[in-house]
Amino acid sequence: MDKGGTSQDWEAPALVLSTFPLGETNARVHVLTEEHGLLHGVAYGARSRAGSALWQPGNVVKVRFQIRSAGAMPRLSGELLYGSSFRLLDTPLALSMLQSVCVLADTALPEGEPCPALFAKTLKLLTFLGIDPPLSEREGLPQVVRWEMALLADLGFGLNMSCCAVTGATTGLRYISPRTGRAVTDEGAGEWKDRLLPLPAFLLSDQDVGTMADWLAGLQLTRYFLVRDAYGQRHAPLPAARERLEARVMRVIEGGAADRPGSRECLA
Repeated sequence: MDKGGTSQDWEAPALVLSTFPLGETNARVHVLTEEHGLLHGVAYGARSRAGSALWQPGNVVKVRFQIRSAGAMPRLSGELLYGSSFRLLDTPLALSMLQSVCVLADTALPEGEPCPALFAKTLKLLTFLGIDPPLSEREGLPQVVRWEMALLADLGFGLNMSCCAVTGATTGLRYISPRTGRAVTDEGAGEWKDRLLPLPAFLLSDQDVGTMADWLAGLQLTRYFLVRDAYGQRHAPLPAARERLEARVMRVIEGGAADRPGSRECLA
């Protein structure tokens, strides 16, 4: 709300995506909002004990934004609505999911553009991850893959899984064309199968839970388009947090039954 001159104050729920030190006690904070999308601001006292707990990536915060002059970075203050990250300290795989989601949103989305649908999906996912950490270890990955699909769509790089790009069939979809991002059936793939990306069945139905191997295939599928489209066009690498998540899932699969989600030994 305007309060004379160019000064503006407003409040909104926000998701904390990242925090960077700024001087001895302050921090630059990146948050995601429904109406204004990705915003960068300065949080004074963010490196104090209370401030550090508030501005943790993954937290849902009621943020007050104050802009004192045109073009100035907003000053942020807020109160915690829901904390996710501290709940996941004993579940490293779920924590890796949260870190990856926050970093992807922070680095892939354009600043200042509304994203109501993606904000709602991100809020739902981060809240889910924090409610029951052991459950998140077991069931969070397919939701993360679906969120990455939504991120690609929001950026204008959505995959088309409505029908086969070759035959027009709406069932039996098994692959994604790396060139067009469209689904293909076995029949449509023909001799080109080896050049296509596997399409895990759980991405075609919310009722299909999938397996750890399916979720890894889903991460590898979205990874291809994130690297090529979301980051490649800006000549930027895929964030390290996203690389670590995929590597952690691969280690879980290679470790066998003793290393399934929930085992603190294998996931540390």
